[in-house]
Amino acid sequence: MTKRDFITVEDWTPEQVDALLALAVRIKRGEVSGGLERKVMAMVFMDPSLRTRTSFETAMFLHGGHAVVLEPGKSSWSLETEAGAVMDGATVEHIKDAARVLGRYADVVGVRSFPRGGDWASVRDDRIVRDFARFCEKPVINMESTRRHPCQQLADAMTLRERLGDPRGQRFVLMWAWHPKALPTAVPASAALAAAHQGMEIVIARPEGYELDPDDTALIRKIAQERGGEFVHIMNDPDEALVGADVVYVKSWGAVKQFGRLEEEALLRQGLRDWRLTAPRLKSTRGGGATVMHCLPVRRNVEIDDAVLDGPTSAVVDEAENRLHVQRALLLELLR
Repeated sequence: MTKRDFITVEDWTPEQVDALLALAVRIKRGEVSGGLERKVMAMVFMDPSLRTRTSFETAMFLHGGHAVVLEPGKSSWSLETEAGAVMDGATVEHIKDAARVLGRYADVVGVRSFPRGGDWASVRDDRIVRDFARFCEKPVINMESTRRHPCQQLADAMTLRERLGDPRGQRFVLMWAWHPKALPTAVPASAALAAAHQGMEIVIARPEGYELDPDDTALIRKIAQERGGEFVHIMNDPDEALVGADVVYVKSWGAVKQFGRLEEEALLRQGLRDWRLTAPRLKSTRGGGATVMHCLPVRRNVEIDDAVLDGPTSAVVDEAENRLHVQRALLLELLR
């Protein structure tokens, strides 16, 4: 039987994604139990986690399975990721061997790996998580990589449906926010793709120089049009972009063209601290009450002000909870 990975949401058909979301709704209502008895999930965290680790561990427990957490370089051997490497340095085990062994122990493997320097052209292909999938004989789940956070994307789609009812045609603004350091583009691209899948009207607000990867922008536009929505604008003025928004998704990301050149990127973001979601800015959204989303963790009063995060339209905790429900659905779909 051919195994099925979950590396990006777009690898699955829209009908398959809709079925996953429908199952997640049933799970959240308490209509589904069991299904993962005697199943094991191995999770490889090459970068930190709070929601991803906790939600996957909880999901396996709730359905009768078991989760094993590995942190290369901490609780397990440091991993070499380069093909053909002469391993006479700090790394102890090759990703090829780790993936093959975990595929014999576990029924599903999750991998989290953020970018590690280099230029954008060399890291944009998400090679580490894709190599894990290539060498592992069991399904591999992307728990966030350079370009995608597909589990967050599912949770965002579920949250949009909960908050808006029918999101089609409603305005989704992806708003860049200042941050002390350059972050990957995985979450913002995935969030916009979630909105595109819902057929929403999409606006991306970001300063000059903070474009998403061109292929991701093209994909967002394509999926939005296919699902009855529209990619309306890319704006460099947050106040203009927020007018009439039904949803504001706040997230920082680094400049792709300066990727790997931290000093250049830091210079580019100088003077951009005003890019944050404040209570006065929220008032310019539709009815002054747009749904506010963020994947967490969030830099309070840097990306979003306390008054907004703790306000009545904030959906950030709902998003975090929905990670659990969509991942329960995903595990059942992959393993049951």
